[in-house]
Amino acid sequence: MPSGSSFYVTTPIFYVNDVPHIGHAYTEVAADVLARWHRQRGDDTWMLTGTDEHGQKILRTATANGVTPQQWADKLVAEAWKPLLETVDLANDDFIRTTDERHEVNVQKFLQRLYDDGHIYTGEYEGYYCVGCEEYKQPSDLLPGTGEYEGQLVCAIHSLPVELLKERNYFFRMSAFGDRLLELYAAQPDFVQPESARNEVVSFVQQGLADLSISRSSFDWGVKVPWDESHVVYVWFDALLNYITAVGYGADEEEFARRWPATHIVGKDILRFHAVIWPAMLMAAGLDVPKRVFGHGWLLVGGEKMSKSKLTGIAPSQIIDTFGSDAFRYYFLRAIAFGQDGSFSWEDLAARYQAELANGFGNLASRVVAMVARYCDGVVPTPGELTDADRAIVDLERSATAAADKAIDSLGIHEAIAATWRLVDALNGYITEQEPWVLAKDPAQRERLDTVLATVVRGLGTLAVLLSPVVPKATAKLWEALGGEGELAAQRIDRAWEWRGGATVTPLASPLFPRIEASGE
Repeated sequence: MPSGSSFYVTTPIFYVNDVPHIGHAYTEVAADVLARWHRQRGDDTWMLTGTDEHGQKILRTATANGVTPQQWADKLVAEAWKPLLETVDLANDDFIRTTDERHEVNVQKFLQRLYDDGHIYTGEYEGYYCVGCEEYKQPSDLLPGTGEYEGQLVCAIHSLPVELLKERNYFFRMSAFGDRLLELYAAQPDFVQPESARNEVVSFVQQGLADLSISRSSFDWGVKVPWDESHVVYVWFDALLNYITAVGYGADEEEFARRWPATHIVGKDILRFHAVIWPAMLMAAGLDVPKRVFGHGWLLVGGEKMSKSKLTGIAPSQIIDTFGSDAFRYYFLRAIAFGQDGSFSWEDLAARYQAELANGFGNLASRVVAMVARYCDGVVPTPGELTDADRAIVDLERSATAAADKAIDSLGIHEAIAATWRLVDALNGYITEQEPWVLAKDPAQRERLDTVLATVVRGLGTLAVLLSPVVPKATAKLWEALGGEGELAAQRIDRAWEWRGGATVTPLASPLFPRIEASGE
């Protein structure tokens, strides 16, 4: 992607029926790193996140808590979801709620357009409905219940009984878009990523698509169907539209043209909604389909997907209170290949924190600024003639930057961090080999000492730029210590080696990643 392009990235909008766990935070941070990277590359970048506040599940939860659905949503957004953004250090551009007027009004416009163009009809539907998923289930999605649910059918995801519902609803003619969807997947092989996700979606559509029930009349918490107010819009049909209502659909066509289409980052459990239903809806409305849909893997705890009903959810604050937001961001995006499932353990987090952040990057930063302070009175020296070892570091600054930037284009966040970490390891190895503390004892080696220190300062500044989307707090401290010119977030990340430092360095007041004695549990 050439710099200066438009880059619009979204997270799913999260249900407000409960509080966030680390799975939600993982998605948020991944999208945030991509957005920060593209901003630093000079792209016209926009990051959207938000909350999904309609549907039967939220109505029932609110009623059980003795409040209205709107009161319940307002409380959870204020107390849980908005604070999450601060907890994981998000730099999102917008936060949309499906109860926002800008959303509801333009959902109705979209729906009316589909109705007027003949894509919606009335019919009867009977099927098994999972309130937890807010979705009618296919027989293959159900399991026989055990224990207290013996004799009942349960949802394979939630392990809770499904309900047999029969309603007269409005239907979207999704079956008409099967061939066009398959043509889309064939013409744009990277439309659905990773490859495993793409294969699953193609296989699903090849089996043939059923029409989609898009309204409910058995409850009233939702966007009213504009031509029939006895019905509310199906929560998923409503929710998916947030990606366009947030950037001007129906209200500001210039802004919409500037931002859309988007790159969607979603958990793989909601892949079909985003890679099948959503593009079909857009095709029906005559709008561009998304740029890409990336279905990342699940975070597993003890070998199982985190689940509120099984009490295996871990709150982000449980990790961040001990290790900090930078370590949270780094760990989940480095330890897990983006797109695959990943197992979380406190032991692995603590080990990586110590080896890679505290000893690897943090100790490198402390040593470099301390040596310049000690041997050069804080003045960054002018390098002399470069040796092969020095040139290898200079070359690596460029190649690591190029490799990381290329990885981001294919959404390989873990690969971008790994490419950058080659420079961390190389600088640590270079210092060990060059032994500046030995050079400092010999006046005849003064020029060589200056060259070594100038080389490591330059490498460290390159790292500050490259790692700023991932560990923004630590790199901001490092940037200040290096006397970096201007805001770190304004530095061109695709030319990270061109960073401009000041004439002097200031020793770090505290380590970038302090040692943590106990595990974070």
